[in-house]
Amino acid sequence: MSFLQFWLKYLNHKPDNDSIALTFVLQKFSTTTLYLMKLAVVGATGLVGSEILEVLAEHNFPFDELLLVASERSVGKQIDYKGKPYTVIGLAEAVSLKPEVAIFSAGGGTSTEWAPKFAEVGTIVIDNSSAWRMDPTKKLIVPEINAKELTKEDKIIANPNCSTIQMVLALAPLRERYGIKRVVVSTYQSVTGTGVAAVEQMMAERAGEKANMVYPHKIDMNVLPHIDVFQENGYTKEEMKMIKETKKIFSDDTIQVTATTVRIPTMGGHSESVNVEFKEDFDLAEVRELLAAAPGVIVQDDPANNIYPMPITAHKKDEVFVGRLRRDESQANTLNMWIVADNLRKGAATNAVQIAEYALANGLF
Repeated sequence: MSFLQFWLKYLNHKPDNDSIALTFVLQKFSTTTLYLMKLAVVGATGLVGSEILEVLAEHNFPFDELLLVASERSVGKQIDYKGKPYTVIGLAEAVSLKPEVAIFSAGGGTSTEWAPKFAEVGTIVIDNSSAWRMDPTKKLIVPEINAKELTKEDKIIANPNCSTIQMVLALAPLRERYGIKRVVVSTYQSVTGTGVAAVEQMMAERAGEKANMVYPHKIDMNVLPHIDVFQENGYTKEEMKMIKETKKIFSDDTIQVTATTVRIPTMGGHSESVNVEFKEDFDLAEVRELLAAAPGVIVQDDPANNIYPMPITAHKKDEVFVGRLRRDESQANTLNMWIVADNLRKGAATNAVQIAEYALANGLF
């Protein structure tokens, strides 16, 4: 196959950023060997797995072979991708095929057991679970903030918690300008963060039908201040994730973070009330300008016209939406903000695909 033929082939499914496709071609093509890339999606039958496939299609991520991977009970199922049926395969078979990239969304237990096996055969694993996030040997990546930390030696890359991603993306440009002393965050998280069974519980309750209980209490018409398991210090695991992950992503243990995470009966995205104390005073107009210029952030802050971020309008969007920007009048150098994002998109699938795009564009595999 000639270089021209190879390039024309990739023009048919290149990403929006032509340089990514061009980089891919130049790195993979040689005059003697045609090196074809395999991409695996592990957990392809789940909510996040389905979203990953949707984002890959929207971004026209370039690959030659797509491996859809799931647990043994799902092996043999058919899943469509861009109108073409693919048969789900098992983890062992996927490892034997040595994909260049594997995007995992199959739970911490699966990631703990199988991510190292993929890494051993040279695969770059991008993992959506919490299994590797706080491992000091693994990078915790939000591409707009710290992708430059990645090297070819990073074979297991952790995707942060969904709630953490949207918060740090909004905080990043403000931290760079003013410095951050303390963050107080309360979340209002969609049932989609728990998975398909949680959505089914809520919809069954809404229809007045008997529900299979995923949560310890009714979720429809209710609010649960309880996400993940409670720890000895009284915080939930989800709350501790936000605290620890924020420090790791910013590489700054001096930032003080406290969190309360809450499950609410909505779909479409997670919302957060964030109170941030800066090291320096700020100008509110400049805050809006910094956020508006930040990659992946959209400012919706016109309360006079009832314009502010909401899960229903963030649904299926890749961006993080920020509004209700106002000074905390009870404390100096402190800002209140409201942050919303689709937890299945930027909070999981989109962030993972963006990591893969960065790795591809920068020759990490």
